[in-house]
Amino acid sequence: MSYEFFFKKYIFLCFFLDFVENFLYLQLIMKFLFVVQGEGRGHLTQSITLAKMLQKHGHTVCAVLVGKSNRRELPAFFHREMPAPVHRFDSPNFPPPTGTDRAKTWATIRYNLWRLPHYLKGLFFLKKKIREFQPDVVINFYEMLVGLAYVLCPPRAPYICIAHQYSFLHPGYCFPAENESELRSLKLLTRVTCLRASKLFVLSIHEQQNNDNRFVFVPPLLRNEVFTVQPTKGDYLHGYLLNANYANDIITWQKQHPDVSLHFFWDKKDADKETVINDRLSFHQLDDKLFLNYMAGCKGYATTAGFESVCEAAYLGKPVLMVPTHIEQACNAYEFAQAGFGIASGHFDLDALLAFTSQYNENPAFRSWVEQSEERWMKELTNLINIKNTKNHG
Repeated sequence: MSYEFFFKKYIFLCFFLDFVENFLYLQLIMKFLFVVQGEGRGHLTQSITLAKMLQKHGHTVCAVLVGKSNRRELPAFFHREMPAPVHRFDSPNFPPPTGTDRAKTWATIRYNLWRLPHYLKGLFFLKKKIREFQPDVVINFYEMLVGLAYVLCPPRAPYICIAHQYSFLHPGYCFPAENESELRSLKLLTRVTCLRASKLFVLSIHEQQNNDNRFVFVPPLLRNEVFTVQPTKGDYLHGYLLNANYANDIITWQKQHPDVSLHFFWDKKDADKETVINDRLSFHQLDDKLFLNYMAGCKGYATTAGFESVCEAAYLGKPVLMVPTHIEQACNAYEFAQAGFGIASGHFDLDALLAFTSQYNENPAFRSWVEQSEERWMKELTNLINIKNTKNHG
């Protein structure tokens, strides 16, 4: 046989072995570490959904670090549903509620400056845990201390950020007519959470055109249970109170409308599992399954404009009343109202919600977008993993 024949065989073998090596290398199982902002329930349920999705596809979530505050307990469902060890640390958050007014930006800043020593401990805690678990990628669910940690004492592991709030940084986002200084503060806070992040995954209510490679628009990370419940049109109103002080408004309204049944959820400390006001009004401690069952059977949903629960309601075809408690939720409410998901108000105007239920039309395009979630997420995360591995291999 000729020298040329052996040379061609050798070249072919080299290409083949290189292909196999790269294929196996790019299919490596990745180890993720989550850091979750613990204020509200949206970031918590999003992290649970993504953790289960990653594990389903063979990846590992080695730990979940969750910010804590004196004003809110971590719901029991999070410990039960999160398939990874959970660790807590002190994190910036809103001050304890003093009434039903919207949270003020400067009051929040003063409160968090007072607690600065606790947050410095949180920075070192994050650095220590990332070094201890040595993840391939850190995923940040809108926790401010992650961005600061990557500036002041940067860990080696790269990180990405996931939240609807990153839409505020995209040039195509349309803001409501709100206080300009509060909007600037909101955008500044959002930028701090993602300092030195390699990608910003924007939870979006629809697919969007995007020319900035740093942004990735993806469907909301709704809980798996949302896709298994059967929605029906019941005869009661459902609600979630981020601020338990709103309960007095609900009680007053129900006394004026004794024929209307209401089931509201809160996470009020030291309250019973169910607080029965009368046979038409009950307040329930936050329970993920019970909350979703009441959501599926209600005729309308009232909330403080958190992204996650409004998306759940829209997917289940429920009209929503949104009562923003801070500037971020005001942006959410404006965006959702523009999409036809519900109406916004400065207070729990349940009369307006009842009127809106008669003219509400479901959004089938949103349901279709949400049902592409796992496919879209795994495609984008696989691309990210492959890029990282290719760079490391190079």
